[in-house]
Amino acid sequence: MRVLAAMSGGVDSAVAAARAVDAGHEVVGVHLALSRMPGTLRTGSRGCCTIEDSMDAQRAAKKLDIPFYVWDFSERFKQEVVDDFVSEYRAGRTPNPCMRCNERIKFAALLERGLALGFDAVCTGHYASIVKDSQGQLELHRSLDMAKDQSYVLGVLTQDQLRHSMFPLGAAASKELVRKEAQDRGLSVANKPDSYDICFIPEGDTREWLRDFIPTEPGAIVDESGAKLGEHDGHVGFTIGQRKGLRIGRPAADGKPRYVLEIRPKTSEVVVGPEASLEVEEIAGSRFSWCGSKPQGIEDGLECEVQVRAHGESLPATATLKDKELVIRLNAPLFGVAPGQTAVIYEGTRVLGQTTIDRTERKSVASVG
Repeated sequence: MRVLAAMSGGVDSAVAAARAVDAGHEVVGVHLALSRMPGTLRTGSRGCCTIEDSMDAQRAAKKLDIPFYVWDFSERFKQEVVDDFVSEYRAGRTPNPCMRCNERIKFAALLERGLALGFDAVCTGHYASIVKDSQGQLELHRSLDMAKDQSYVLGVLTQDQLRHSMFPLGAAASKELVRKEAQDRGLSVANKPDSYDICFIPEGDTREWLRDFIPTEPGAIVDESGAKLGEHDGHVGFTIGQRKGLRIGRPAADGKPRYVLEIRPKTSEVVVGPEASLEVEEIAGSRFSWCGSKPQGIEDGLECEVQVRAHGESLPATATLKDKELVIRLNAPLFGVAPGQTAVIYEGTRVLGQTTIDRTERKSVASVG
């Protein structure tokens, strides 16, 4: 097969490309330039898509003796990922830009161009596995190395995208062994730190970064009854479940901390309350997709597990497709879930699908003033 290896400049994508070469595929490496003004250097684990990353990817491709190109996707990345991120925060939601990047850039724009150029598949360094069922349909499963499992951020992939995807690291026993393999292969990125922050906010301060895009709109901090407790200088950057930085003048009646429960952009209000009020029993979204085939029995209620954060645990739930919404009822309450986050549903190790959370149903508790 002709394989397009997406090479970020990190150790995982380099080893994935090497394994594709070992498998006998005709491999071409490509680095995606996602920023119009990339930084020169990374700062430890912060950021990616820098000039340094591009050079690391090029060195790895040279070591593997494969052709290498840099493709400029910066305009599409800005429109599909960065602008979406800003828009979601403006609406008081908490988006996951990695999901959008996988959905709209790595497995849409990149795959689209690759297929047009005659490639059969895109190869990445994600820790996940593709399995074919008895009917020949493809399924996405968790990685063998659960500590590095990245199936959550791939939950947006469709059957057709799975058909043109390769994840050579899915059966990797551990990240340590992948690094050792890179070292044995003579790849200079063997000990390069992982990138864990939002790539276009390398400093890690989301709230400060957003100030350049969304006008500051001061407003009130209120409790669940509507009583004013304090003021803020802009709802942007507040997230559901946030405890620090609330600057509330007087303590709660029970002396316990307050948390952000709700963000109301129209009135510029931030609602706070006790930790118990963060308990969510149900989540739902109308923007859903199936990872592979549509799950059988989803209209009647399907027992599954749900995960709402990339590195969060999955919890037992029942998912039902009802009135054009994917409704997920949790067996036990989940704390601090925000609209805009992504809920990925699983059946064992298999990814069934995902939805962007539009609404949550919280447990009703007494207000605190």
